[in-house]
Amino acid sequence: MTLLNDALNGIGTALGNLNDLPRIGLAVALVAVAALISYWQRAGVEKDLASATARSFIQLVAIGYVLELIFNQDNPLWTVLMLLVMIVVGARTSGRRGKATPHATRVSFLSITLGSALTLAVLVIGGVFSFTPQAIIPIGGMIIGNAMTTAAQVMNRMSDDLLDQRPQIESMLALGATSRQASQIQFRRALRNAMIPHIDTTKTVGLIKLPGAMTGMILAGASPLEAVQLQIIVMYMLVGAVTFTGLISAYLTYREFFTPAYQLKSLTSPGEA
Repeated sequence: MTLLNDALNGIGTALGNLNDLPRIGLAVALVAVAALISYWQRAGVEKDLASATARSFIQLVAIGYVLELIFNQDNPLWTVLMLLVMIVVGARTSGRRGKATPHATRVSFLSITLGSALTLAVLVIGGVFSFTPQAIIPIGGMIIGNAMTTAAQVMNRMSDDLLDQRPQIESMLALGATSRQASQIQFRRALRNAMIPHIDTTKTVGLIKLPGAMTGMILAGASPLEAVQLQIIVMYMLVGAVTFTGLISAYLTYREFFTPAYQLKSLTSPGEA
C-alpha cells in the first residue's frame, strides 16, 4: 500500500512538472509544416510524420513519469529492471531487422546485454559514473541504443555476405577450412561496416555538429568546457560499447550459419522465402 501511495504521489508530482507545453506546441508546429509540404508535394509521408510525432510524445512523457518514480525510489533493483526492459525492446527491434539470421532476436539479446554490461561495468568500477538511477539509466539508454543499431548492422551485413558468397565459402570448407576461417572475410566486413559510422562521427565531432550530451548541458546552463568533458566521456564510451557489441554479434551470427561439422546451413534470404 505504501508503494502504491508513493507511486501515486510521484505521478502527481510529475504531472505538476509538465509545464512546458506551449514551447512543445511551437516545436510541433514545425512538424505540421513538414507534413503540409509533404502533402503539397505528394511525398506521402504526412501520415508517418503524424504517427511518429504522436508516438514519440506519448513514449517520452510516459518514460518521464517512469523515471520520476524510479529516481524517487532510488532502488538498484528498479534501475536494473529498467535496463533489462530497454535491452529486451532493443533486442526485439534489432532481431526484426536481422530476419535472415537464424535466432536473430537471441543473437541480438546476448550481444546487446553482454556489450552493454561490459561497458557499464568498466564505467562504474572505474568510478566514471556512480551506480545511481540518475546516472546509469540515461547512460545505459545511450549505450543500449547504439548497441542495438550495431547488432542489427552486423547481422544484416554478415547474413547477406554469407548467403551471397555461399559457393566460395563452401569451396573453402571443402578444402579443409574451418567455419571461422571460411567466414573470416565476411566477419571482418560486417564488423567494419558497423564500426565506420561511429568512427566517422568521432572524427568529425565538434566540426560538423555539437553532440546531444554537450548541447543538453549547455542548454541547461553548464559551461562549454564542462559540457565538452562529459561529451568526450560519452563519445569514447559509445565507441567501446559498439566495439564490444559488434565483436560479440559477429561471433554469434557466424556461428548460427554453420553446423558443428563445419557445414554452411541450407538457408535462403527473406526475399527467396
